[in-house]
Amino acid sequence: MNREEIKKILPHREPMLLVDEAELLPDGSAHGRYTVRGDEWFLKGHFPGNPTVPGVILCEMMGQSCCVMLAETMAGKTPYFTGMDKVKFHHPAKPGDTLDIHCKVTKEFRNFYFTRCESSVDGKLVAAGNLSFAIVG
Repeated sequence: MNREEIKKILPHREPMLLVDEAELLPDGSAHGRYTVRGDEWFLKGHFPGNPTVPGVILCEMMGQSCCVMLAETMAGKTPYFTGMDKVKFHHPAKPGDTLDIHCKVTKEFRNFYFTRCESSVDGKLVAAGNLSFAIVG
């Protein structure tokens, strides 16, 4: 799905919509993609002369990609992070990079979802971790 289709699932809008395209895979996991253009607001001061996507933004990209797995549950609701566990940053993401994000639900309890996410650039691991969130309506 493209950005317009993603907007039908996620309540996020520019400049906080951080998934360019996404798909639900046959095994129930999701794949999202985001290309770092270089003009994003979060790069302006992080870091002058050496723009690097902040780790918290990488987590947000992974979290937004997770929501594709829960499209039916997301209708008219808002996802809120409830935790980040064992998140590690392995390689910086820079302007021109396309992040490939893979995520899967590992556990769910009522409106709480626990996921495992990884993002990579050209097959090189950028960030990975366990993210949890609640879907509130």
